[in-house]
Parts: sequence; structure tokens; C-alpha cells
Amino acid sequence: MTERHGTRYLTAADVTAMMPPLEERLALARTALIALVSDADLPPKNSVHPRPDSSFGNAMPAYLRGLDPNGIDDLLGMKWVVGFPGNAELGLPQIHGTVLLSDPRTGVPAAILDAGPITAERTAAVTGICLEAWCPRGRTRLRVSIIGAGTQARSHLAVLSGLLPGSELAVYDRHPERARAIAEAALASGFHSVATTRATAAAAVEGADVVLTMVSFGADRQLIPEEAFGRNVLVIAVDYDMCLPAGLARNAGLFLVDEARQYRAFRQTGLFVGYPDPDGTIGEWLGNGRKRPDGPLAIVHIGVGLTDVVFAHAIVRAAEERGVGVMLSP
Repeated sequence: MTERHGTRYLTAADVTAMMPPLEERLALARTALIALVSDADLPPKNSVHPRPDSSFGNAMPAYLRGLDPNGIDDLLGMKWVVGFPGNAELGLPQIHGTVLLSDPRTGVPAAILDAGPITAERTAAVTGICLEAWCPRGRTRLRVSIIGAGTQARSHLAVLSGLLPGSELAVYDRHPERARAIAEAALASGFHSVATTRATAAAAVEGADVVLTMVSFGADRQLIPEEAFGRNVLVIAVDYDMCLPAGLARNAGLFLVDEARQYRAFRQTGLFVGYPDPDGTIGEWLGNGRKRPDGPLAIVHIGVGLTDVVFAHAIVRAAEERGVGVMLSP
């Protein structure tokens, strides 16, 4: 980022307008995932739990060391995300998020961004990296299941269209009208000749080569029985342990997470009951030349603040070049 006076503020609309194209989003996600192996300072999420019950606030700080020893290309920032499930009754969004970037050499606040579009697109991009690396090969038309038809499903459609054109989609959501909307959007994109809905999650994953789970958080977890999944399925869970059964994670030919310390920290709080230690992280396995193991592959990417910071930096750089956003006085 260039020298500045003040802090640049970007609304959700600004962030969406400055979001890089798919190819660059994938490159940013890959950078973050590989950096998690050795170049990043990233503690597990720090959480508070305000009233009412099930509400939360997560602080996700991240620091990435660049190549220049004077720190000019370091990245420093934090994502702050809060969730209030009761907001649905008030007609308000349940999740709110903000990304704060600081100048890595002085600590001066550099930018404040609405995190909503970043969360959606960085999550889908991480899924895209996993699809590129471990998607089943040798099939001309893959069968892909989407479990959960909310914001994440929409952001994942662009990734599926770009990486798996021609795939057949099966969509499930507990609200059938939302599942229909995603299926219709997939057909309208022109990249999927088949996109249908299913009455249950288990029915949606039957016969699937790839399963993407992204349902809303709730008290009931590990919702899909292990026997519903195929022998060589790739399951990518972006909803923690809401859908992915512990048995599949234990019996998978490969079980990966995006960041191991964060995964273990969540497991200690009572999530991921019955799950094993991972075989490694996504970043550790990317580009190492090892073949896709036989059997199911299970990948959990919880979401880490570093990916948000990497995306936010690219977005702010574009905003500076185009004069987008509001400059707040120092």
C-alpha cells in the first residue's frame, strides 16, 4: 500500500467492486495457505460470548512476513466477526464482520473493510485450491453436491463454474426454496447442464464425486451419516463439523485442515467430537508431488484471519489505484 494520510474505509459494495477475478482469488488463497506453513504468525481465534446465548465475537489477528527485511511488504491485520443468531427475528443479518489493516512498519491504521464479501470469496477460493489439487480425475462429468444454499453456496458457484464446468450439481437446503434458487442460478450460468435439488442431505451426497458442506451453525452436528458418502468422494467442509461425520474423517485416505493449531483449539472446546488429528494441513500438502490417496478425502477449512488479510490487502491496493472508498481523517 502507498503512503497515506488517514484510513481508507471500504463498504461492502466497495469491496465487491474491487474484488479481483477468480484466477487472482485462487492465487491469493494459495499464497495464504502455503504461508501458514512457516511464514505467518497466526494464533487460534480468540472468542467472547455476549448475550444472548449462542452469540459470539471472534478476533482473528494475522501477520505475514514478506521478503524485504525492512518490512515494507509484510502484512498485518485482523478480522473481527460477530454472530447474533437472534438477529433473524429482528430482520437483521446474523453475522457482521470487519477487517482492519495496519501499516506493518508503524502500526498506523491503514484500512477498514466490510468483511462480508471477503469471507464469502476467500472461503470459496480455498475450496477451489482443494478442488484443483484433489478433485477426482478421469471423469468427464463430475457429480457435485452442495449442502447448504446460503451466501457461501453462491460464492462457490463461480468457483465451480470456473474449475469444474459441465459438472452435475445436486443441492440440498432445509429451506427448499433456497436450494431451488441455487440450482436455478447454476443452470443460468450456462456452466452446468444439470442442477437439481434433493429432499435430504443424505440423498444429495449419494453417488457424488465431490461434496461441499456449508450449512448454518446449529446445535445438531455431524448431520450426514458416513454410509451416505461414496468410496472415493472428496468432501470439503466449510461449516466445521456440522455435516461431516467423525467416522469419515477417521477412515479417510487423507484428512486435512487449513490450520492445525486452530483446529485442535476448537476440538478442545467440544467441537469435532470423535475427529482424529489431521494428516497435515492444506498448505503442507500443496505441490508436494504426492498422489491422491485411495479412499475418501476429507478437508476442513475453518477459515483463518490470514486469508482475510491477504485478500483485504489486494482489495485495498486496487481501491487506492482507482480512488475508491472514503478516507477517514487521522
